[in-house]
Amino acid sequence: MAQLLDDDAVTAALARLPGWERDGDSIVRTVKLPSFPEAIAVVDRVAEDAESRDHHPDIDVRWRTLTFRLSTHSEGGLTAKDTDLAGVISQHVAAAGG
Repeated sequence: MAQLLDDDAVTAALARLPGWERDGDSIVRTVKLPSFPEAIAVVDRVAEDAESRDHHPDIDVRWRTLTFRLSTHSEGGLTAKDTDLAGVISQHVAAAGG
């Protein structure tokens, strides 16, 4: 069972996660990749990491634009699972040129 983050912890985490912003009980980031195949490759890498963590983001794919949304639904809000996976997603995006 993951512990919900309070507002101060969310704010501190977002300060370390450029491009991510809070949207209610979620954190969200939209990125534009150089091409559709590169966007899908990022989705594939994120899927592998999400599966290994048993924590899965909502991902919206619009050509080469990806929107990632994270929330720990079982806890009803944001936990360290979300901020940790956001950091991993950001690494994959940066490696792909996004």
